[in-house]
Amino acid sequence: MKTVRFGNSDMEITRVGFGAWAIGGNGWAFGWGSQDDKKSIEAIHKSLELGVNWIDTAAVYGCGHSEEVVAEALRQWDGARPYVFTKCSLTWDDKGNTFKNHDPQSIRRECENSLRRLKVDVIDLYQIHQPPVEEKDVEPAWEMMTKLKEEGKVRWIGVSNFSKTLLQMAEKIAPITSLQPPYNLINRSYEPEILPYCKEQNIGTIIYSPMVSGLLTGKMTRERIAALPEDDWRRKTPNFNEPKLTKNLELVEKLKEVGAKYNATPGEIAIAWTLRNLAVTAAIVGARSKEQSEVVMHDPITLTDEEAFALESVLK
Repeated sequence: MKTVRFGNSDMEITRVGFGAWAIGGNGWAFGWGSQDDKKSIEAIHKSLELGVNWIDTAAVYGCGHSEEVVAEALRQWDGARPYVFTKCSLTWDDKGNTFKNHDPQSIRRECENSLRRLKVDVIDLYQIHQPPVEEKDVEPAWEMMTKLKEEGKVRWIGVSNFSKTLLQMAEKIAPITSLQPPYNLINRSYEPEILPYCKEQNIGTIIYSPMVSGLLTGKMTRERIAALPEDDWRRKTPNFNEPKLTKNLELVEKLKEVGAKYNATPGEIAIAWTLRNLAVTAAIVGARSKEQSEVVMHDPITLTDEEAFALESVLK
């Protein structure tokens, strides 16, 4: 796969990376239902075989389980080591409920625990997962992230879901290597202001949910959505329910129409649309089996302006 420079780091990353949210499994507030660890490892290995060179996970995914699965997949992997990105600031209780925690000492403990679970000496990119409730908590949290970088526990530091104001607050303390925002045909909230700002500041952007948590893959029919497990967080989200669902499924049909020109799936076209934006460095793409990896883990298709406009028009 082709690679691009990632923000102000020395990393060259592929345009798509393996997203490890769903492989955390169930048993926590934002689980995707049960997941077979063997299939997760096969999905990671297939992605790496296809050329993907980075994996994005988080401590909170499966309450630590996703990081453990990533570690086991890499232990069994004989090829070149991929970059490993993970996140902090979301902690959990014994019932799987999650909480924002930006206390500097908590971030340090989370880092140590992630290093242990991932079985690595250094984390390639360490990210604050969610913005704090109080803006004032950004500064001490980012100071700790900077210390962890200075101590060699992490190589680069970034944030996720931050506003422009919070980005600027953190930048006064130390450079930000990356922002991880949601971005897709349905959610374009970061497009007008924050993505251009990141491009100006040389902050890399790895966008998540390009296929809207599976909704734009073409596999999500009304029947399948209705049959999602009770412990799948998507059941309760607006995009998977009316009044939005009908229009979203109409978008899927348009994605199929465009995809037919390229012999591509709706999911591939949805990913390609996000990577048209020059401010987007790469997309995080989740897969729960090697078959899913085979479909989406490759260099993106280049859509025409007319095709992109046709997709965007569905929801206008």
